[in-house]
Amino acid sequence: MTAARSPLAPDAPSRPGLRERKKIKTRQAIRSAAYALIEEQGYDSTTIEQIADRAEVSPSTVFRYFPTEEDIVITDEYDEPLLAELAARPADEPWTDSFRYVVRKAVRLAMAEEPEVTRLRARLLLEAPALRARMLEALTGTGRMLADAIAARTGLDADALEVRVHAMSLIGGLLEATMYWAEHCHRDDYADLADRAFDVIEHGLPAAKS
Repeated sequence: MTAARSPLAPDAPSRPGLRERKKIKTRQAIRSAAYALIEEQGYDSTTIEQIADRAEVSPSTVFRYFPTEEDIVITDEYDEPLLAELAARPADEPWTDSFRYVVRKAVRLAMAEEPEVTRLRARLLLEAPALRARMLEALTGTGRMLADAIAARTGLDADALEVRVHAMSLIGGLLEATMYWAEHCHRDDYADLADRAFDVIEHGLPAAKS
């Protein structure tokens, strides 16, 4: 699922070297510039050249860090920390409980640390078809990594159709919860919406109201 610090990162990570710190600072500058410009003038009116100028880097530098303009918005560094957090959950904990725990933790901390960015990203997924398409493409890779995590926990084959379908169902459920959250002007609790999405995946549709 950036240069933003993942809310699932270890409490005391090893300090990166000078070169890596410079890369992180540049990525942060590019992302911050992009989000500021998008807030000011909208996604469709924001160009790579404008982002580069605001971040005080060259357009080629922007593309070196982010292959497409869409990647500036959708890229983050949550995948690996999330999967590491999943792997650290108790081995006897039901898989769905582990996944819910990790997602809820990620959402709660993202909302605490970057609430405006989290809301903006959700809104842009709703409003910009190109972003939505790129996100769906990127989530395929995330789904494969999640399938590996499921296989490690359950002993099933990561490439089994059932495992792949389950992994992508979880990813799709979270994406749909994000879209629903944006459609309803962020009124609902984001973590609770994710829980509701996983309830549907785990238990099926609720009974129709009479």
